Amino acid sequence: MRPGHLREATAKAAAKARHTFRTRLSTGEKSCRKRMATPRRRPRRRARHPPPGGRTGVRTVRKGPTARAKWLTASVREDAETVIAAAFDQAEARDPEHHRNWVVLIDGATHQRELIQAEAARRNVTIHIVLDIVHVIEKLWAASRCFHTATDPATEDWVGIKAARILAGDAPGAAHDIRTEADRRHLTDDQRTAADKACRYLENNADFVHYDQALAGGWPIASGAVEGAARHLVADRLDITGSRWTVPGAEAVLTLRHRGAEFEARLITTSHRP
Repeated sequence: MRPGHLREATAKAAAKARHTFRTRLSTGEKSCRKRMATPRRRPRRRARHPPPGGRTGVRTVRKGPTARAKWLTASVREDAETVIAAAFDQAEARDPEHHRNWVVLIDGATHQRELIQAEAARRNVTIHIVLDIVHVIEKLWAASRCFHTATDPATEDWVGIKAARILAGDAPGAAHDIRTEADRRHLTDDQRTAADKACRYLENNADFVHYDQALAGGWPIASGAVEGAARHLVADRLDITGSRWTVPGAEAVLTLRHRGAEFEARLITTSHRP
């Protein structure tokens, strides 16, 4: 983004940033030039995790669900609260009497969850919040490094077993097993940091990891559709070599709906070049 179109916090970080080199970033340095875009989409109905040991090849993998009547957009101009309110507007337009189950997928961000809960309370609607299973599995992979080396094939089975237990609705049991294993191996506080962090993550989000209930109800448990939207809707359009954006320009590109509109916009841009 151009400097004048950064959010206030990012602009302050950019002003304070001191870089080692003039022409490139050094290890760990941030450019402080990006602005977060918030995408939203009707999520998939269901997701499955491969069993421990991987798939056998005997069972025919069922075809995944196809989203219908999906609504997808993103914004760099509006804040998260406004985007969440717009998503609730879309849900109320589809279910004004609140007869359906409203399922909201989150990635564990406390501020995001609080905004969602506040919006639901304001509209007097009951929502079911589900923590993205992919984020949980990433925590498990981090915890696995406390017990296995990075190249140990047993790591995958370790993660799969814990994930299967969490998917079955026993997240507390999975956390207990991880802590018990760390105690049995007499790991130091530093050696078990990632394991304890994963356990705290499960405990702090205990109300949002009832995947057995979610799967039984046909609810989505992974936000891959939204993550993919961030990749294709936002990154493919804005994160191109040499681009620098103003907020109005970036917002206009993000609101394009189809390839025809993209082609038309590019054609207009090309025709006005000197």
